[in-house]
Amino acid sequence: MVVIILHLAVRGQQPWAIVIHGGAGVMSKEKMNEERQQEYKKVLTEALELGEKMLKEGAVSTDVVVEVIQVMENSPLFNAGKGAVFTSEGKNELDASIMEGRTLKAGAVAGVTNIKNPIKAAREVMLNSEHVFLSGKGASKFAKKQGLEMVNNKYFFTEERYQSLKQLQKRERKRTEKDNMGTVGCAVLDTRGNLCAGTSTGGMTNKKYGRIGDSPVIGAGTYANNKTCAVSCTGHGEYYIRLGFARDISALMEYKNLTVTEACREEIRKLTEMKGDGGVIALDAKGNIAVEFNTGGMFRGYIKSSGEKEIAIFEAE
Repeated sequence: MVVIILHLAVRGQQPWAIVIHGGAGVMSKEKMNEERQQEYKKVLTEALELGEKMLKEGAVSTDVVVEVIQVMENSPLFNAGKGAVFTSEGKNELDASIMEGRTLKAGAVAGVTNIKNPIKAAREVMLNSEHVFLSGKGASKFAKKQGLEMVNNKYFFTEERYQSLKQLQKRERKRTEKDNMGTVGCAVLDTRGNLCAGTSTGGMTNKKYGRIGDSPVIGAGTYANNKTCAVSCTGHGEYYIRLGFARDISALMEYKNLTVTEACREEIRKLTEMKGDGGVIALDAKGNIAVEFNTGGMFRGYIKSSGEKEIAIFEAE
């Protein structure tokens, strides 16, 4: 570890790190067969290895976050992009956000139906507009103007997600964590010492009235500040919004001098007290990683410049 850090210092580079999540929920090895587990781990590995390659080549944290999240948005396994869940009207409405730790600039989109990769739209809002948060048709109009790839809403259709909607509407079963599980996120520390975090989701199965959760809300589902940390959340969004979850982690570090792990655990404790479910990934300015959740599992993984890495799903791993 010391040798690697010294070597990086000689080259004028800071240690880097990347941590991702693919959603938290009620999971167990008994209910998820080995083949399915490997499908998830394959995509998580692909995303992490892309981030690792980019960071080694000196890419900035914002670009890494967008490209890594895009890998997961393009997979039907996760509740983001291609695998987004359905609204009560049988449509897919997607949300995403991103924030830079150096400038505190941020961008977000919500309720979009025809942007292939919402995380790219969030970045465009951050970089090329005077606003932070765009929604619905306006966000789509802006994304198209920026030259992003637009798709028919049918692109997001997956049979598994559609059947979940139909079964839930017929009251054949109660809503489960699986209906919401799969929100994706990424936090990165680049070789310049800059932090960035991003989150992307399809929201909740059978959601009504244009419901928007925490994922596109800066300070709730996403936050980054070079003084403290970069944070991406996953779970029951209403609780995260009420807690100001992501910003609160940064505040606990800044004002109470908690470590990134201590701050995340404290916020998960608050979430649990409110009877909310979910998880969080975070990364501080020194590359220390925190992964906390109060559910049976969370799709997650990280790689650090020291060579340390992990990909896991269940609580006991």
